This record gives sequence, C-alpha cells and structure tokens, in this order.
Amino acid sequence: MLDLKQDYFALFGLPTGFAIDMDRLEQAYLDIQGRVHPDRFAHLSDADKRLSMQWATHANEAFRTLKSPLTRGQYLLELQGVDPAFETNTAMSSDFLMEQMEWREALGEAREAADEEVLEDLSRRIRHANRTLIEQLGEELDQKGDLRAAADTVRRLKFLEKLQHEINDALTALES
Repeated sequence: MLDLKQDYFALFGLPTGFAIDMDRLEQAYLDIQGRVHPDRFAHLSDADKRLSMQWATHANEAFRTLKSPLTRGQYLLELQGVDPAFETNTAMSSDFLMEQMEWREALGEAREAADEEVLEDLSRRIRHANRTLIEQLGEELDQKGDLRAAADTVRRLKFLEKLQHEINDALTALES
C-alpha cells in the first residue's frame, strides 16, 4: 500500500523543494487518507488495523510537516543532513538580535499595560517579518541551495513563531 520509509514529498507525489502546490498537497493527502483510514480496515485483523493506523499517522505527520513553511524548511534541511540546531546554535546577526530584543521589550510593556492595540500592531509586524523570511527561505533552498543560510532562516522563523504564540497568548488573556 504505502511505503513508510519514503520521504514526505514522494509520499504525496510532489517534487522535493520548498515551493509546493498546496492544493496538490491537500488533494494527495485526502486521497491517501481515503485509502488508509482505519475505518476502512475495521473488519480486518488486528495486525491490518495497526498497519492502517501507522499509515494514517505517517500521512498525518507528513501533511503537517509539508503544510507549514517552518517545518517544511526544517524537513528539507534534515533530508540534506543539516540540523538547524535550535537549542545549540543561537548565533544570529546583531540586527536580528536587536530586533528580537525590541520585540520582546514591546511585548512585555504591552502585556504589562494590557494594551491590545500595541499587541495587535506587534502581531502584524511579526507576521510581516515571517512572510519575508519565508520568501527568503524559499530562495535559499530552491534557487541558491544555501543550506547554511537556510538553517539560519529556519532558526529565525522558529523564534518568530514562538513570539507570535506569546503575543496570541497575551491577546487571549486580555479577552478573558
């Protein structure tokens, strides 16, 4: 049925690369889920049911990974043997570090002041920076093949994702 060892791009019949056709990804995912969904195997042996569950889980993980630009970039790096080293490599440009500090300070002040407008503005700025980094990551991976720069960009995206979650949490807390 499915090969659990094939990479996620091959699983969905997509070319390996950062730029992917999201509609094609979703359709391929739905097709696979239709073939391997555990409900289709309910009348079979326990071994077949377990295998069905493994296939469905693998397809779910693959879909989640390729759907997100951050995890897709990280996965492409891993396929090339590159570890973005989120925990150990914190070296970033001084400009990005300064911007990080400013964002963190702005978040702290807005949270303390319960200022929804500032939090919303910060969220917009983070989303804009995120879109810019996603475009940059695509160029680094697909056009330039610069894995070192791509790993740095993935680390930056990871930081922005975390910051966006903190902003969302602060906005949710204000709504309560």
